[in-house]
Amino acid sequence: MSPTDSFASFPAQVWEKVLSKVKKAVVFMDEPCSESLHWSAGGAARLFGAGARNVKRFSSFEAGADDEPKAVFVVSTLLKGRTADVIKDIISLSRFQYCVVFTAVPHSLHLASGSSSSSSAESEGSPVFARFEEKLCEWMGDMNYTAEVAYAPVAFARLSPQLLLAPAFADLFPLLESDLQSVNEKRPEKRRFLSVADVDAAALPVELQVKMKAFASALDALLEFSSVREESFAVGPLSRLLAAELASHPQAKNRRKTAQNKASVVFIDRTLDLTGAVGHHGDNLVEKILSVLPPLPGHVTDVQVDMWELTHLRRTSEVQGVLAPGCLAQNQSATARLLWEAMLVAKQKEAVMEVRRQLVEAASKENLPIKMSLGRVTAEQLSSYVQLFRGSWGAVESHCGVLQLGLATAHTLRHPALTHWDACLAFERLLLQALGDSGLPDVLKQLLHLVKSSGSDTGVDPGSGDLSVDELLVLLVYVYSLAQETKSRSHDEDQVEKLEAELVGALTLLLTQQTTLSPLLRDITGVSSLEELTMERAHTALEHVFEILRGIGHARDHLKQLHSVYSAGDGVHQATYRPFLKQVLEEIFNPNRPECPDIEHTSGGLTDLLKTGFSMFMKVLVVSTRLLRPADVPHLLFNTNRLSPDIGV
Repeated sequence: MSPTDSFASFPAQVWEKVLSKVKKAVVFMDEPCSESLHWSAGGAARLFGAGARNVKRFSSFEAGADDEPKAVFVVSTLLKGRTADVIKDIISLSRFQYCVVFTAVPHSLHLASGSSSSSSAESEGSPVFARFEEKLCEWMGDMNYTAEVAYAPVAFARLSPQLLLAPAFADLFPLLESDLQSVNEKRPEKRRFLSVADVDAAALPVELQVKMKAFASALDALLEFSSVREESFAVGPLSRLLAAELASHPQAKNRRKTAQNKASVVFIDRTLDLTGAVGHHGDNLVEKILSVLPPLPGHVTDVQVDMWELTHLRRTSEVQGVLAPGCLAQNQSATARLLWEAMLVAKQKEAVMEVRRQLVEAASKENLPIKMSLGRVTAEQLSSYVQLFRGSWGAVESHCGVLQLGLATAHTLRHPALTHWDACLAFERLLLQALGDSGLPDVLKQLLHLVKSSGSDTGVDPGSGDLSVDELLVLLVYVYSLAQETKSRSHDEDQVEKLEAELVGALTLLLTQQTTLSPLLRDITGVSSLEELTMERAHTALEHVFEILRGIGHARDHLKQLHSVYSAGDGVHQATYRPFLKQVLEEIFNPNRPECPDIEHTSGGLTDLLKTGFSMFMKVLVVSTRLLRPADVPHLLFNTNRLSPDIGV
């Protein structure tokens, strides 16, 4: 099996170990592991197919029934703290006699993180997993009952053969300049870091260190399965630390000795280009589906697809929530899987036409009375094709995957939020042009006018011209990610501070006038309801937002060559955005370009010493010291330490 095929099959393969233990068991699973199973191995249907009796969320409010003596827990975290408490709570409320716990964190990291209260010497003789097995028996109430604890790296979700995400690490963000204060708090004044680029792994918060080591372990498992020896490259401070974690992983040395294949792994800090992540310039159908449809509960990369059009039910409050939603992950049907992969990479027009073609073919196979129409594909047209299957349950079951993707496309095309998409795109183009023509203060003045003009409407109507608070915050991220591209003047700093204070005030007023709070606003303010949101709390939260925005504006300051994602316009051409990832790929695959100093080779051994001038001390005549480039290795694996739901990046 080639490394490319191994990378694609790994997420499903690691679930086989879990599936072998679920027979006659009730399965409790946390959200990141659920999402991995959802995309990679067929979801809950695969568990039931393997003999599971029930599947429940990983919560202290869940328990097994009296006639369910076996439980399997699948978690993405260390077996300590809240995770251990939840397992204990579930067992205490149940009558289990056999418990199996799978964790996506290896035993070596449990030891390193001090999961055991014993001394290190004692821990070596009694592994953490064995101690946790004893605890499981104690919680079950009988030391003669059976308990097993094992490592299963169920960290990746396979969206396509070329795209793996890691839901458990969705919140793994690089540090910003605003984080330096907390990092330096406990350090002597003479040893404090001056910039994020200087921070070493040992100075990071313990939780972040554990997260990084866990990610390196998951990546090492992927490379081990593929029999790959990696050459690591890093762009950005956190990426450099992640590459170092992978290089120093306990099992990595033996893997590299026996590996039969080679691959380049390129780590890229996500904060180096948030313009692409929040911008509306993408012409991709999946990007729009993920943006406008409601998220699937507990998932970061899937949405709910309303399936009412396949039924004869009437939309009333009494039947609300009766019908389970559809989704984008399609593992059962090869046709639906190929359609999803086409939607993922094609432009919107091409993807929509492919959706129509697949719906027409499905209807034709079932001999349904389809009426062909040429020309532009509309949401109503797609819905009419889907509704042909209504009542034909055999046909619905046979083509369920294609129907879900068809409905997702139809609902997105008719969604009122798409008018806001176009409005945001227009504002972004205006701001992009203004960035090159003037300084940041002028751009912030335009944004301030936009915030004030959004008015005091209680909850913005998706079909109105006003932008919501969420969309205004997204525009701010867009601007600050490009902030260093602006023409700066000596007096700009004072103006910027004054305008930021005005923006905080205007946004605070707008925020406190909302009738509902979006998930983003609840997360930013730390409140769950409007009753808890005071003017002071909103103001403090938005001040913190601007601290982060300033850090985003300086994220590329340390780069020597790839420090700009902006191309200024002239009398003929408009200003344009130059995606950071595209620039990196150009540097990698263009053999005529010199080595880019921002793409650091972190596993180069003597080559790196030569690069740093070590040869001068050894008095060696170096005739040619061409540095290794990512493209020199036959396979290329990207990690933007982002692994987020934004497919457009």
